[in-house]
Amino acid sequence: MNTAKPAVTPMMAQYLEIKAGHEGALLFYRMGDFYELFFDDAVAAAAALDIALTKRGKHQGDDIPMCGVPVHAAEGYLLTLIRKGFRVAVCEQTEDPAEAKKRGSKSVVRREVVRLVTPGTLTEDTLLDARRHNFLAAYTAMRGDGALAWCDMSTGELSVTPCPPVRLGPELARLAPREVLLNEAQEADWAEIVTESGASLTPLSRGSFDSTGGAARLCRVFDVATLDAFGTFSRPEISAMAALVDYLEITQKGKLPLLRPPRREDADGVMQIDAATRVNLELTRALSGGRDGSLLSAIDRTVTAAGGRLLERRLTAPSRDLALIRSRHDAIAAAVGAPDLAQALREKLRHVPDMDRALSRLSLERGGPRDLAAMRDGLARAAEIADCLAGGPADLLDTGLESLTGHDELIDRLSDALVAEPPILARDGGFIAPGFDAALDEARSLRDEGRGVIAGMQANFVKQTDISSLKIKHNNVLGYFIEVTAAHAKKMLAEPLSQTFIHRQTTANAVRFTTVELSALETKILNAGGRALEIEKRLFAELSAQVLDHAGPIGDTARALAALDVTTAMADLAVGAKWCRPDMVSGRDFQITGGRHPVVEQALRRQGGVPFVPNDCALSDGADSAALWLLTGPNMAGKSTFLRQNALIALLAQIGSYVPADSARIGVVSQLFSRVGAADDLARGRSTFMVEMVETAAILNRADDRALVILDEIGRGTATYDGLSIAWATLEHLHDVNRCRALFATHYHEMTQLADRLSGAQNATMSVKEHDGEVVFLHEVRKGAADRSYGVQVAKLAGLPAAVVSRARDVLTMLEKGEAEGRKTTLIDDLPLFSVATKPAPTAPATDPVAERLSQVQPDELSPREALDLVYELRALAAGSK
Repeated sequence: MNTAKPAVTPMMAQYLEIKAGHEGALLFYRMGDFYELFFDDAVAAAAALDIALTKRGKHQGDDIPMCGVPVHAAEGYLLTLIRKGFRVAVCEQTEDPAEAKKRGSKSVVRREVVRLVTPGTLTEDTLLDARRHNFLAAYTAMRGDGALAWCDMSTGELSVTPCPPVRLGPELARLAPREVLLNEAQEADWAEIVTESGASLTPLSRGSFDSTGGAARLCRVFDVATLDAFGTFSRPEISAMAALVDYLEITQKGKLPLLRPPRREDADGVMQIDAATRVNLELTRALSGGRDGSLLSAIDRTVTAAGGRLLERRLTAPSRDLALIRSRHDAIAAAVGAPDLAQALREKLRHVPDMDRALSRLSLERGGPRDLAAMRDGLARAAEIADCLAGGPADLLDTGLESLTGHDELIDRLSDALVAEPPILARDGGFIAPGFDAALDEARSLRDEGRGVIAGMQANFVKQTDISSLKIKHNNVLGYFIEVTAAHAKKMLAEPLSQTFIHRQTTANAVRFTTVELSALETKILNAGGRALEIEKRLFAELSAQVLDHAGPIGDTARALAALDVTTAMADLAVGAKWCRPDMVSGRDFQITGGRHPVVEQALRRQGGVPFVPNDCALSDGADSAALWLLTGPNMAGKSTFLRQNALIALLAQIGSYVPADSARIGVVSQLFSRVGAADDLARGRSTFMVEMVETAAILNRADDRALVILDEIGRGTATYDGLSIAWATLEHLHDVNRCRALFATHYHEMTQLADRLSGAQNATMSVKEHDGEVVFLHEVRKGAADRSYGVQVAKLAGLPAAVVSRARDVLTMLEKGEAEGRKTTLIDDLPLFSVATKPAPTAPATDPVAERLSQVQPDELSPREALDLVYELRALAAGSK
């Protein structure tokens, strides 16, 4: 009995060998016009992509599962797989099939993995959000110190910052990278933090993080002898950057993107904001999960993709550099002061393409003719914008006009070379303009004239055969051929036509022929078309190289245009929304007059112009103000909105924006902390109260005297006295130890006594009015303390059943009475707990005969006489009802 396993086919042997080198990724194996997947890859991909799972041949006696996706539609499938957590190794045919046949009829076309697609290494426009960065990050720790490096492969940005372990979570929350690289020896230490950030985790070997070899690797990439030209980097910083570069070389198979020189970001140079605060304040994403409803969505009026990315970058990392903040305010002021110029600039910026990403694709040899056109159009627009700015306000462009100009030679070269609207792919041809290259024009002429000759030849064949339906057609298998219907085939196959027309193929509905003359012409035409395409490909490579030679200045131009876009967008927002320029100072001032919440105000405006009620806030050390406000008042009165709006005003001021207020004087905020809202973390076994306490602990342990803290309802998740004691102690700690600026909202009215004991604290409350047992929220903040919470009235507004609201009023009255009599702890036993069950249902109001009669009257149908009679009738009814 022969038990030998069936032999593996050459193609499958090749597949298994390539797959063995990429076990952690789905292998997209190129076969003609499809990427095929086999075995477990096929099963996983078919389920993830919702495509058919089939089978192809056998391996060791078992069917081979298979699925495939068309090459022309692969990007969409790649995006779906990446979003679902897969990595994809793209395996291309690197040899012409004709060359493979020369080695033998059973030889397999050579294939290689040309790229490993991961969440952090995407470059295609179709796979990316144009207005958001796609960061790849790497973290390492050494002897208590740490560093975080990150890059956007699609733009070439590369940055690094010192990052001790305690700062890793907040920094990942700020950057929101798609993928994070960790030293495999440290994976267990930081994996949970990375996973919580929502990023994909990729462990790398220790060698990738080696700082000594890493320094040499970085020097080789940037073609320098030492990194000192870019700044002084610590060993952890070099280690993290080296790991990034190593991973890019691995995934791009040696084709590194055009990385810009590394930029070291000082951790003390930006406002520190932890992950919880970013979520609570909805900076870039709303609590619902989308961009709509976030602060970024409310303020983003940029008109370019690069400007949108820059705005988000500033918003996630507000500056603490007073000079930089003021210079950004100066730029906005210049735009506000020159509205016609600012509007003209915005119109020109609308037509600026995304040069950063086009440049990156060209450097990775994934670009196309449209990327060259983006360079041409973007640089031309930059020159036009420079002309507009000449003689205008100097503050509008902090980099100077020279960053926008100096590309005339390259613009002329690209303008001469490219057609107005080139195709996406170079292999399609037709993107080089006529007259640019003589050899190309000659080849095109021959190719195009050949088409005319084909048409003339078809006319001659029709005349010769007397078959009007005869056509000369072309496909990739037969080339050019003559086609007639089956009904005319006998005539073509018979003498004398068979002497000229050579039979090639018979199909169900037609018969195909060729001639010696047609074959000769085909060779001539195909050679001309192929030669023209090869010339275009060569010219594309030359033009790409010329663009990459100017990559540095082009990058400077792109950055200047993005900054100008943000400036003019901020000016447009400031004018349209009536925002003011904040007065930024180095002290601890925080004086806001007429402050508003930018997101809520915008939402109210969209709902029909309901005005937002502005409020003042003064958190300063002085006789008439205090650095800590204790805010009381009912729910729904606007406490949380007031807290958030002041935090957002400080943040907006420090990104260099105007702010939603009548006036503002703000001392630079070093840290921004927010504990607002209630949420649990069941996955980690944390209750709502536990999450609240963890976030509060982080604030109390880290806030310095330049921080701004907003706290809402601390202690509400536990028993009343426990919650009151925690809130009380927290407020005292903020005042005595942290000594920071803070807004502290609470329903514990007992805490208002603290304002008399703490010199740096004062009470404030939300104004309300009562009318006939109803409560009206004025949304105004005034000094003083609330006397009650109006919780029962709010419950009624929320739609609680009338019986529940009535019962709540009874219980509240008894509790308040008991508290006044000093027997609060024994009061519950005295309450008639089941009285609600014995209350009769409310009776319907008595019928009003006058109202009932009036409801039957049609005024338009009454004559004067009938109207007078009706008055007497109603008077009689009224008298009778008394």
